Amino acid sequence: MLSNSSKSHQSFFSSAANEVTGRIDEQYSGFREYFTLKETNRQLAEENAKLRNQLTANFISPDTSKKHWVDTLVKDSSGHYRKFTWLPARVVGNSYALQANFIYIERGSNQGVKKGMAVMGPQGIVGVVVETNNNFSKIMSLLHRNSKVSAMLKKDNTTGSLEWDGTDPSYLTLRNVSKGAKVAKGDTVLTSNYSANFPSQLVIGTVAEIASESASNFYTLKIKSATNFFSVQYVYLIENVRYAEQVQLETTLSKNP
Repeated sequence: MLSNSSKSHQSFFSSAANEVTGRIDEQYSGFREYFTLKETNRQLAEENAKLRNQLTANFISPDTSKKHWVDTLVKDSSGHYRKFTWLPARVVGNSYALQANFIYIERGSNQGVKKGMAVMGPQGIVGVVVETNNNFSKIMSLLHRNSKVSAMLKKDNTTGSLEWDGTDPSYLTLRNVSKGAKVAKGDTVLTSNYSANFPSQLVIGTVAEIASESASNFYTLKIKSATNFFSVQYVYLIENVRYAEQVQLETTLSKNP
């Protein structure tokens, strides 16, 4: 009755009602955003994979020295051939407290996953696919005693072998780094050009400690991992379309030195 009989009261009640409605809508929107986070993360992962697939680092220029040779790989309009393909995947299982740790993802051979594919997270590399079935795959994490990745220092490309010593999940070990390298704490460590699985120059981490032995010509570096293995939720699978050729040749060379 007050609202209908007085414009001032009508204005007051209308303002109060709008404020209450606005607060309810705000809370509802917050609940809705919370429950749609999973779908939002999935969409973001797919969008990032699309963007990564467009990077020029995934392509190589055609070999102009042999005009009669035809490459069977996918070629874009500029005449470049695709070497790496990126696929998003959701993590459904993860271990980091064992000596042999694995990550499980909800993407398998039916969705294009193959054994040997490299795996990267939002911050840095994660591991390599070692087993796959129709819809799921198993990744050997960097936190595995048998994991080995060719790595290099960003500032001078000095290479070494990246391993895990089985102790702290936040740190990796880079061995066989030449003492000729001017390495310092905080230096960035990347994947090298010598890996069949990983594209070069993907982030691994930063140098945390430098160990030097007088009887050796190499440094052993403690690397702070860029990837937080305690909270990996989404990853990217990276396929080198020439992986099989490279591994076959390397295997042949090792048998026939």
